[in-house]
Amino acid sequence: MLNKKIRVLNFDDSVTGQKGLLSRYDAEVVDLTDLGPSGRFWADRGVRREIGNRIPEQGAGHVTFLGSGDFHHITEILLSRYDEPVSLIDFDFHQDWDGTSSLLHCGSWVTRALNRENILKCVILGASSKEMDFFSLQAGCLERLKDDRIELYPYSSKPGAVFFRRVPRNISFAAKRYPFFTGIGWNELKNKNITEFFMHIIRRLPSKKVYITVDKDCMNTGDALTNWDQGKMPLDHLLEMLKMIKDNCEIVGMDMTGDYSPVRADGVFKNAMLWLSHPKNIEASKFSGDHINKLNEATNLKILDLVTS
Repeated sequence: MLNKKIRVLNFDDSVTGQKGLLSRYDAEVVDLTDLGPSGRFWADRGVRREIGNRIPEQGAGHVTFLGSGDFHHITEILLSRYDEPVSLIDFDFHQDWDGTSSLLHCGSWVTRALNRENILKCVILGASSKEMDFFSLQAGCLERLKDDRIELYPYSSKPGAVFFRRVPRNISFAAKRYPFFTGIGWNELKNKNITEFFMHIIRRLPSKKVYITVDKDCMNTGDALTNWDQGKMPLDHLLEMLKMIKDNCEIVGMDMTGDYSPVRADGVFKNAMLWLSHPKNIEASKFSGDHINKLNEATNLKILDLVTS
């Protein structure tokens, strides 16, 4: 069970406006707003080092809020503080397993984290069809699929395909191999008995010491609103899986992203990349900032109430 002290790494003011959350829980707010523009979306070595130096060492057993999903790569910094063998469970609309770049960014942090031998496995749950398509798979760190070190379970997805690359056998999908490509049939969550299916995943974790990261973009828009595209997972399914982790594992740490902030960064180049990478006409654009804040706060509180009770 995680304790009731939470930590907010305030890069973008997306969580500090959730006054009900901050008043209900003992919150340590770490002001990193000066690093937000340079740390959003990616962090070069100097920025990563500065962020790491500014995050207090204490934090094991807490839930840490990172802000927008543009800061999900901060999870890699938090994981670097663990020396013990850990299983990583990632609820996310994206796989964040880009293997084409050595830069730490919000699409590559899983690959970077798995460079550490003590991160024994990463189970990624909640992606959707758009993020399991050709481009995401082609850029993925496919070698980590070997021996099921990464398992991928979309909430809902069409079959995928990988061209001119070897796809290792993996328990989380069915592969059909052809001369120039491999077809992939995903093991979707949406029609599963969640309790039965997820227990099978938990039983095979190589370490029952678990670090959890939740990006709310995996959830449907009735439960969260983010500055990215979003998935279809109901909050109830997420809560069910979190309860199973809590009841059957030792949660050594947890972080949450997917709160809403405008997409602004330092420099012309980074802003251009953010404009190109972020989806247009997101669902959150239809609502006021107050509505977005209240919806995300309500979801954050339901998750916190479960994992800390």
